[in-house]
Amino acid sequence: MKNAIFPFSIPENEPILSYLEGSKERIDLEKELDRLSSENLDIPLIIGGKEVRTNDIVEISAPHDHSLCLGHYHRAGKKEVQMAIDAALRAHEDWDNLDWTVRASILLKIAELLSTKYRATINAATMLAQSKNIFQAEIDSACETIDFLRYNVAFASKIYGIQPKSFKGEINSVEYRALEGFVFSVSPFNFTSIASNLNMSPILMGNTTVWKPSSSAVYSNFILMKIFMEAGVPSGVINFIPGRGSMVGDVIFSSPYLAGIHFTGSSKTFNHFWELIGSNMNNYKAYPRIIGETGGKDFIFVHKTADAEEVANAAFAGSYEFQGQKCSASSRMYVPKSLWADVFKGIDRRIKEIKMGDVKDPQNFINAVIDEAAFDKIESYINKARNSKDAKIICGGKCDKSKGYFIEPTLIECKDPKFVTMKEEIFGPVLSVYVYDDDKIDETLELCDNTTPYGLTGAVFGKDRLAVQSMMEKLKYTAGNFYINDKPTGAVVGMQPFGGARASGTNDKAGGEYNLMRWVLPRTIKETFVPSTTYRYKYM
Repeated sequence: MKNAIFPFSIPENEPILSYLEGSKERIDLEKELDRLSSENLDIPLIIGGKEVRTNDIVEISAPHDHSLCLGHYHRAGKKEVQMAIDAALRAHEDWDNLDWTVRASILLKIAELLSTKYRATINAATMLAQSKNIFQAEIDSACETIDFLRYNVAFASKIYGIQPKSFKGEINSVEYRALEGFVFSVSPFNFTSIASNLNMSPILMGNTTVWKPSSSAVYSNFILMKIFMEAGVPSGVINFIPGRGSMVGDVIFSSPYLAGIHFTGSSKTFNHFWELIGSNMNNYKAYPRIIGETGGKDFIFVHKTADAEEVANAAFAGSYEFQGQKCSASSRMYVPKSLWADVFKGIDRRIKEIKMGDVKDPQNFINAVIDEAAFDKIESYINKARNSKDAKIICGGKCDKSKGYFIEPTLIECKDPKFVTMKEEIFGPVLSVYVYDDDKIDETLELCDNTTPYGLTGAVFGKDRLAVQSMMEKLKYTAGNFYINDKPTGAVVGMQPFGGARASGTNDKAGGEYNLMRWVLPRTIKETFVPSTTYRYKYM
């Protein structure tokens, strides 16, 4: 393709498989669940394409079953972090200079491997190590990961085709260079697809990365890394270094070659990164690109014309799927008094219908939260509601970590619209509701806008379309992903590019071409065919 202009067209989204009993995908998945459950993985660092073992070992157990040991991983020290930086820098020039269609072909091969050969493996790994049920794993570790890879290739094709106008006697062009240095990618536990994309977006555009996976997702992320390597990602382009965040950060942020941060995680951590970068600005070769998607306190706002059953279903699914551990999960809701009784009945019925337990039982809608720290934090918020006169637990609320980290879907009615569970991010299966007087919708919209510092996702429900439009305008800055008559979760690559502002991040919209633009340094080139030999203006 060296002398070809090769446009990659927008792909179709990866189909979601059904996993019906007896289906091939169900049989394959169950085999992989059994195989991985009995296989004790020894997970090394991967630096410059080589496995590195430090013997600073951390055990990995399933969140839903403490007795199920999946293996252990080796943790990086300062020496290994510097080795990873050096490997990324060595790989940079060759990778950036490579014809971009070759980089694209590698990403497309990863997508194909995940769609076929490793679909059951990556889903089983995500289910076991992150406690996702079949559907939640399928839409994440399979479908969304594949979609990111395929769509990003099409988006890159579009970006590289953006060229300026030329004039008589000259030719103008724009070259899209990789950033000068390495990109530090920091991935979360909750989405395997995000872990992939935090590396794949920068490397597609010619960058190399140092990747610190979440300590709670090392298992599935290591399997991803092995697939990347099998597909042909060269040594040093991605360097996999699980480790303590503070220690890794000390080395990363002091390097003069830090070119960018690609981050998904807490607002507190991201704020700390900004502070570290600010304090080291005189050391850097260039201003680092800082791209992050952080916290959320996502809402559902209900108009009096809404359908109560539709609201109840959206609130249930949007708040409790994957135990509420999505940055987009609804965790606060505003409902008019005239609808509250019916909305409550719908949520209560669903909570009583579902089952909670091990991911291997497909009848379990709810599984475990990710780890003990998360369990303790979520339980502390539930206890605050239990012990307060300003709030009441009206559904769920039981917590048990004797076998796994299980927390019932919990519904809290708050008399105080600024009660702590209405304001602060909990990241668990907890939905807080404020019931407002029907005639005080404007004041309640203002509360929705100003109660939290976040601006990630939100939804409004109502049959009066003009009222819905008015609500949407008044909530203009509350969400980067806004939903009308739908739950505020489930963004699809290429359809709803994802990201928010305020304390929710830099809104660089993963799943769109906007994110990829952050990973290039455009260089405008003008070539003049016959240079002028006079400085005089015509009128002289």
